[in-house]
Amino acid sequence: MEIVKYLVLIILGFGAGIVIAGAVFAFIAIIGVVPRLAGKTGTSKYVRLYEEAIIFGGIIGSAAMVLDMYIPIGRVGVIIYSLLTGMFYGCLAVSLAEVLDVLPVLARRIRVRQGLRWFITALALGKLLGSVLYYFVPGFYYV
Repeated sequence: MEIVKYLVLIILGFGAGIVIAGAVFAFIAIIGVVPRLAGKTGTSKYVRLYEEAIIFGGIIGSAAMVLDMYIPIGRVGVIIYSLLTGMFYGCLAVSLAEVLDVLPVLARRIRVRQGLRWFITALALGKLLGSVLYYFVPGFYYV
């Protein structure tokens, strides 16, 4: 009877993971991060590759967490990973804000006439810095 309990927990956990992963990927697709970035960088022919990279990254990341995998990438690898993570989260945050028209409303409310580009860059760099601190400063995420 104990094995049935564990099998049910495994099936429920796996199903919940699939639902959450699907929701995250659908969210990224709905706000249009990938096509917008591809359009801005002039790499529209690689949209499918970008989408597949996000999917495989999610699968590998989920597997690494579930299986408690450790990938020895060293400090340089952590720096590169942190940069890429920060850029992704920055782009995601800016895309979400753009879709929700938060930036124009915020610009009007705080009366910003110039420098919105720097504000957006600061948001992305802040996400990058947070990501770097998370990986380099022991205990930073337990504050």
